[in-house]
Amino acid sequence: MTFLFETIKLGVQNLRLHLLRSILTTSGIVFGIAAVIVMVSIGEGSTRQALLMIESLGATNIIVRSQKPPESGQQQGGQQSGFVQQFGITRADLAVIREHFREGVEAIVPVKAVGGQLLKDDRVQTSQAFGTTPQLRDVANLRVARGRYLSQEDLDRRALVAVIGSEVARALFPFEDPLGDTIRIDEAALTIVGVLEPVGLSGGAGALLIGRDLNLDVHIPLTTAKAKFGDVVIRRQSGSTDAQEVQVSEVYVKVADREQVLIDAARLRRLMDVRHPGLTDIELIVPFELLQAAKNRARTGRVVSAAIAGVSLLVGGIGIMNIMLASVTERTREIGIRRALGATRKHIIWQFLIETSVLSSIGGVIGVGLGIGVSVAMEKGIADLPTVITGWSIVVALVVATLTGLIAGMYPARKAAMQDPIVALRHD
Repeated sequence: MTFLFETIKLGVQNLRLHLLRSILTTSGIVFGIAAVIVMVSIGEGSTRQALLMIESLGATNIIVRSQKPPESGQQQGGQQSGFVQQFGITRADLAVIREHFREGVEAIVPVKAVGGQLLKDDRVQTSQAFGTTPQLRDVANLRVARGRYLSQEDLDRRALVAVIGSEVARALFPFEDPLGDTIRIDEAALTIVGVLEPVGLSGGAGALLIGRDLNLDVHIPLTTAKAKFGDVVIRRQSGSTDAQEVQVSEVYVKVADREQVLIDAARLRRLMDVRHPGLTDIELIVPFELLQAAKNRARTGRVVSAAIAGVSLLVGGIGIMNIMLASVTERTREIGIRRALGATRKHIIWQFLIETSVLSSIGGVIGVGLGIGVSVAMEKGIADLPTVITGWSIVVALVVATLTGLIAGMYPARKAAMQDPIVALRHD
């Protein structure tokens, strides 16, 4: 044990004698480890965010959504066509879905888009209002922050009530409590009875995944939507008018268990394909499929990160080996003196291995600190990226950094130990 401590002490002293060279030597390990930590934290953060987004849609849900077919989005002569575009899920489709999925599903919830604008005093926002049923709260994993959600009584009475998303509350009611206040959807005034908690699907990947920011949604009773707004939605923006007739915008089918999701999704896809050949005006979103795909991408990302880490550390290891080979030449006379005083080849090997291990370990610790600092800074505002610093990445980085030093020091240490003591003593 005393020998080990003395060898470590001697190795550290030798590194301090050439401080600048030691710092430059470890820089490859430092930046390699830091890059690995940052890449892993960004990849893990993005992966977890995607998984949370998908799971928030409901892993046992199948979402059937109306979408504008490609040909309906074309304009004639560069002008907006004047007719009403009809596409998407019909009430007859909804009835067929209910007929074929009477058993094995927990809920079938229709959603109907209504209105062109949301208005509160002089504040105007493009409408994301939807008529639906109280079951949507449980099916879509929605949580009410204040007030209440829609009730069966609201549906029966065709009540003029609304539940608004967190961003709608912030945008239209920045300095007042929206509960009990009114909001206008086109010409209809509705009383706000609830505000939803923020949903982690706003912007970026979440908006692409679901097709919109759920925090901007407004929910009203389905019966009210049908009675007050009908099926035609007219939206005016950028000087153009878009008129669409969609009877049902979305249908959420909640399956009893995950084992049945893919089977029922295939059944539903075939059923809709019969009624809407090619599914040009309908799309199916299966969160469970997205979840599996996201997990597969996460595994691929980890493999890629590991490969990049290997290349980075290989470069750092080559740098250490080059410096230690030069050090062996510089310290040939020192090696000869130590051998003459009784040091064995094993002692010489240990001396050089400890020096390289100390170099790489210090570089690893600094690299981990730098990587954590950059990851935290990126999440806190520099790049506004979701990052997750995992314990395994830190442990692996430190272990690999130390092993890199040992492996890189093997050849220089052996070369030093194999020198002839007499020849070494004669070296200038």
